[in-house]
Amino acid sequence: MAIEYATLAGGCFWCTEAVFNDVVGVVSVESGYTGGQTENPTYRQVCAGDTGHAEAIRVGFDPDKISYGDILDISFATHDPTQLNRQGNDIGTQYRSAIFPATPVQHEEAQAAIRRAQADNSQPVVTTIEALGTWYPAEDYHQNYWDGEGQENRYCMAVIPPKLQKLRKRFADRTKSVNS
Repeated sequence: MAIEYATLAGGCFWCTEAVFNDVVGVVSVESGYTGGQTENPTYRQVCAGDTGHAEAIRVGFDPDKISYGDILDISFATHDPTQLNRQGNDIGTQYRSAIFPATPVQHEEAQAAIRRAQADNSQPVVTTIEALGTWYPAEDYHQNYWDGEGQENRYCMAVIPPKLQKLRKRFADRTKSVNS
């Protein structure tokens, strides 16, 4: 099995990570930072908004089970791509909606996914396509946050279950929890 990777930003990485951990064909999800200028940024630095990085996830997936385009469509369906530099109460460029393609083919697919997302939204989609720069994994306590202490976190409890509900409703055939 050859693993491919999709690097995406759509707000808080705890929330986007939780969604993709429930997608059939996804073999790994890592929270981290990309798209900025500071080397080895910390969570505190990224949250301050001074590094240029986005909170992002790197999704490892089996392309025989799910396509890059499907990964992007799920991302668009589970965050609001019409909000500039924010998702709900999370405000700043670190919470921007962005796609970081690794190849020219992924870049073309990202453009097509934005067009599909625009067809589904009355407001302009503001998701950017940015060069894939250096990937910095987030600190260990951010990894698999929802499955750990995230279900005790009020913020996560308010944001993640509605995202999972959208995933399971629109992509029922693609979710582990529905198909296990």
